[in-house]
Amino acid sequence: MQRMTHLIMAALLLAATACTKSEPVAPSSSQLGNIVLTIGGKTFTVELEQNNTAEAFLKLLPATYTMTELNGNEKYHYLDTSLPTNRTSPDTIHAGDLMLYGNNCLVLFYETFSTSYSYSPIGHITVTDSLKETLGNRNVQIHFSPQ
Repeated sequence: MQRMTHLIMAALLLAATACTKSEPVAPSSSQLGNIVLTIGGKTFTVELEQNNTAEAFLKLLPATYTMTELNGNEKYHYLDTSLPTNRTSPDTIHAGDLMLYGNNCLVLFYETFSTSYSYSPIGHITVTDSLKETLGNRNVQIHFSPQ
């Protein structure tokens, strides 16, 4: 009788775990997708963050912004609309980071450096080769489009 009880318990346990099998979860980077930046005919792919800031920014696209040079490490543009924020203090900004400063200042970084400022991450350029050279040290037009 005790053996039968053990068999029934084992069968119930297996049945219960079969019902709770988890479905594979897509990598987070593919949930919102990617966007493409075009700068003077050169394209860069941005892998979007999974947050409401990136989602709101994606809804603004396609768009072309004239981005202003600042500090020899970033380009910025004030958007006409405010976006939701997810502010973090990253300590280190990486070349290729696309972030929101405040609730409406879009910032693209092309140098890696330490910072004490807080930003809402939007995404990151996957391959930053030639990014600095393409942006140069001037104001530049950048076209943002969904991929």
